[in-house]
Amino acid sequence: MHSSTNIPNNHQWLEVLQPHQSLFDVPLSEVWQKRYLMLMFVKRDFAANYKQTILGPLWFFIQPLLTSITFFLIFNKVGGISTGKVPQILFYLAGLSCWNYFAETINRTSTVFKDNANLFGKVYFPRLIIPLSIVLSNLLRFGIQFFLFLIVLFYYWWQQPLVIQPNAYMLLTPYLLLLMAGFGIGLGMIISSLTTKYRDLVFLVSFGVQLLMYATPVIYSLSLPTIPTSYRTVLWYNPLAPILETFRFAYLGQGMFSWAMLLYSSCWMILLLTVGILIFNKVEKRFMDTI
Repeated sequence: MHSSTNIPNNHQWLEVLQPHQSLFDVPLSEVWQKRYLMLMFVKRDFAANYKQTILGPLWFFIQPLLTSITFFLIFNKVGGISTGKVPQILFYLAGLSCWNYFAETINRTSTVFKDNANLFGKVYFPRLIIPLSIVLSNLLRFGIQFFLFLIVLFYYWWQQPLVIQPNAYMLLTPYLLLLMAGFGIGLGMIISSLTTKYRDLVFLVSFGVQLLMYATPVIYSLSLPTIPTSYRTVLWYNPLAPILETFRFAYLGQGMFSWAMLLYSSCWMILLLTVGILIFNKVEKRFMDTI
């Protein structure tokens, strides 16, 4: 929205809305002022997804369990991909807990402009609020799935304390979540900005995320000899790989951990998040003309 440049001196306006003049003029202070709106979107997303379902939030438990069983049957029993000494269901739940948070964030953020075109066209608010609300609502989903993972982890740790070895690196969990959220929202905003002109990118997102999962140690671990050395080196430079490996190492005692590689992932996340915010900030000014 544009404000008038000829404002009479005898009028005292409460608020004047003006377009951002610079690519780097990101309205973070305005986002903080309207944080109540962000929380409202979080509640809306959580309620809308499961309002008319029979099982409701129980799907948060059912989905990773069914996926883990599917992975066990296909990749372990048929494909012969080993999970080492760690029980298969626990191994897959560890990978899925992190991966689902990233995948859901990028999938939903990548369609922000398309999904909210009607809302954006009727009322002004900082558009960045919508992607941030997606991160927060997915954090609730992660919390439920993480609770399920901890229950299964405790069960197997009680049964096999010498095999399952949680350690102090669990304290890195909030930082690992921050990295996954940053990757998800950064890539999602880049894709969302591009889809305002190139609609067919929407159809490639889910397929691309699925392919990316196989290039990320979700159903396998880079620490196991089942992965050839040449492939292991290439896969290790996937910036998502150190995050998954660190999470698995922290809770199961199995995986590859490196501070240098975690720093490598952090640098990639900062780069993608910065580029995503800047592109999103630029496109939001004119997307109603192209959506």
